[in-house]
Amino acid sequence: MTPILIAVICLALCFDFLNGIHDSSNIVSTMISSRAFAPRVALGVTALAEFSGPFIFGVAVAETIGNEIVAPETISIQVILAALLSAILWNLLTWYLGLPSSSSHALIGGIMGAVFMGVGWQAIQLGGLGKVLITLLASPLIGFVVGFFVLRLVFLLCWNATPQINRVFKRGQIISAIALALSHGANDAQKTMGIITMALVTSGYLTTFVVPVWVVVLCAGMIAFGTALGGWRLIRTLGGKFYKIRPVHGFSSQLASALVILGASLVGGPVSTTQVVSSSIMGVGAAERLNKVRWGTAKDIATAWLLTIPATTLVAAGIYWVIIRIIP
Repeated sequence: MTPILIAVICLALCFDFLNGIHDSSNIVSTMISSRAFAPRVALGVTALAEFSGPFIFGVAVAETIGNEIVAPETISIQVILAALLSAILWNLLTWYLGLPSSSSHALIGGIMGAVFMGVGWQAIQLGGLGKVLITLLASPLIGFVVGFFVLRLVFLLCWNATPQINRVFKRGQIISAIALALSHGANDAQKTMGIITMALVTSGYLTTFVVPVWVVVLCAGMIAFGTALGGWRLIRTLGGKFYKIRPVHGFSSQLASALVILGASLVGGPVSTTQVVSSSIMGVGAAERLNKVRWGTAKDIATAWLLTIPATTLVAAGIYWVIIRIIP
């Protein structure tokens, strides 16, 4: 391996680690806010499930990211380096500001900006890019709808229950959280696997796009490690700023999110866990009553979503312009 390839792999793992910190809030915020589990217990269980996800559900998303958006043989290692740096800088900025933006959007924007500057639009495979963008844009709406109907179904099934049912929802969150963590590991960790494998093909280390086992282990491990540490700023945003979350809300939003993310993972569609979980929480709240949700907070988060791809596209283009003058 060349020094620049090693640097790209290290940066990719750094992105994966930050993704874990960034997205841990998506999985554990409702568990913590509803007082179902202590924060460290919630994060520990989630991290173990995150690590297991790619091994159980395969690497279809990695193949979409690394092989269907841009043909690996048409781009350079400098392009991949610029894309990763752009996504990492955006993740650090939104983490500092406490905004649950999308790591997936940041990575896609970084790839688009770097490829445009380095190779041109002709290197982008429009079919694969369309699949990714449709999945990313449709998943929040699907998450909202599924969250809405899951809570309505729960209320229908438990309409004559006593207040003791809250204990069931509180403990049931361990099952829904594990399902959500497995689906997150099966989707988000694979994005980094796709980038690393693309770099291995581009540098000539691999002749065909096949994700090596050691790449799966490293990426699954890093996102699990990031999840275990937790992103407390973002946990507070998702856990308390939409509305006061009770156990029934936590259980329903986690179940809805897991269904959407796992479904996308099985067909190779990369989704934003941040978007799906946030929209599921809003859908669950709206199912109880529309004015329950603090829509102002939702507007702030939506603004961060809309800015992510344009911002990281421009940043990646600028970073590539600098890199190509340092590493021609």
